[in-house]
Amino acid sequence: MSAAAAAWGTGGAAGSLLFQTAGLGPAGVSLWRYALGAAFLLGLLRLTAGSLPRLSARMVVVGAGMAVYQAAYFAAIERSGVAVATVVTMGATPVLTELGGRLLLGERSGRTGLLALAAAMAGLFLLTGESVLAGGGRLGGVGYALLSAAGYAAVTLYSRRHRDDSGGMAVGGFVVGALCLAPFALVGGAVPEPSLTTAALLLYLGAVPTALAYALFFRALTTLRAATVSVISLGEAVFAAVLGVALFGERLSGLGWAGCALLTAAVVMPAVRPEQR
Repeated sequence: MSAAAAAWGTGGAAGSLLFQTAGLGPAGVSLWRYALGAAFLLGLLRLTAGSLPRLSARMVVVGAGMAVYQAAYFAAIERSGVAVATVVTMGATPVLTELGGRLLLGERSGRTGLLALAAAMAGLFLLTGESVLAGGGRLGGVGYALLSAAGYAAVTLYSRRHRDDSGGMAVGGFVVGALCLAPFALVGGAVPEPSLTTAALLLYLGAVPTALAYALFFRALTTLRAATVSVISLGEAVFAAVLGVALFGERLSGLGWAGCALLTAAVVMPAVRPEQR
């Protein structure tokens, strides 16, 4: 799950570069991301399992949920900016997942889990709170961010309950998610400007932050509690922040680095003191 979070942390950078170089909007990038992710995983399953998964009702549910949280997240960015959308979405997701795990799956976090959740919330605020307070945010954007968090939490909880075919669930989710996003992408422009840079970025986005990351995510849900997976996934914010500093010349304040440290501690806690599944 930590490897999945690290891979997700590079997705924002790849998407941002595609916005600048390929002439694609958020829906177009998302469509290509899901379509290429499905292609990579289908090829891998064909090589390893010798057969392809059949579309099922579970895959439709997961794919619709993935399309909802992806589209709602970008709608939140459009209305409230990246900082507010990211903080509300990533902050609300583990809380909703914790509550859903208790009510729907009978999974209860012990002291370690609750401490990790508290550390993650504090770290996320320290890492992004300054930009959130400076940028503000409109109520509509916050609402979309909460919808995105609810969609992500729902996919996590549903996949945790039905965890017998993690590979098929990921592929089906990508296919259905791409079909759901296709109309929005076609309206906003889904054909990228041809170049080697665009092709390389699209292939990377489909292979690493999508196919690899989600395959690991669904695999992790077969052994870890939903709330634990949700907390560890917040490591994405740390990897994205460090990548921004290392490659894009971004700066982090002392509070930002403290937030990275807290988030890292929250990710490590479940591994150091694991709780029962």
